[in-house]
Amino acid sequence: MSEFTAEGRTPGDDQATATPPMGQAAAPSPEGSPVDLEALVAERTSDLQRLQAEYANYKKRVDRDRSVAREKGVEAVVRELLPVFDAINVAEQAGELHGGFEAVVNELRRITGKFGLEAFGAAGEEFDPHKHDALMQMPVPGATPLTIAQVIQLGFALNEQLIRPARVAVVAPGSQDMPAEGLADESAGDVNSEQTNQ
Repeated sequence: MSEFTAEGRTPGDDQATATPPMGQAAAPSPEGSPVDLEALVAERTSDLQRLQAEYANYKKRVDRDRSVAREKGVEAVVRELLPVFDAINVAEQAGELHGGFEAVVNELRRITGKFGLEAFGAAGEEFDPHKHDALMQMPVPGATPLTIAQVIQLGFALNEQLIRPARVAVVAPGSQDMPAEGLADESAGDVNSEQTNQ
């Protein structure tokens, strides 16, 4: 005969209620363990941060590739235009740059300047082997040696990157000590000598 407690249950009821049958797992709590929830949040947060970092790297790579492609395209067009600028420079030195032609040239220079194109090379500048190509030496009385005596062909840089060096003639060593009269006499003597030989 079973004994009853004051609550109306037998002493074995608590044990039967607390212990699930063998081979059957205990039902999880609806609210879940706080430790499990924190681990899940940390995992999802880590996944999100990794995705954000991958997207940021991808966007930087795409922007960089797009910028490089644009720069290469501009450089290719500029290189094709160099003979045009050479012809413009020749016309300008001959005094033939006027009227509608001058307006076109100014617009062309303005547009290419927006993309970073810059011409360089002028008489009197110091010779720089990194951006000047010396084709010859010229005796210039009173001039400082290794300065530019004459610009044969302008140089060009695109966004401070060398596209073509300027082709120049440089002042010959010893020119600063050479009097103008002596140079003229020497030149005249060379001409007379050539005429005599002929």
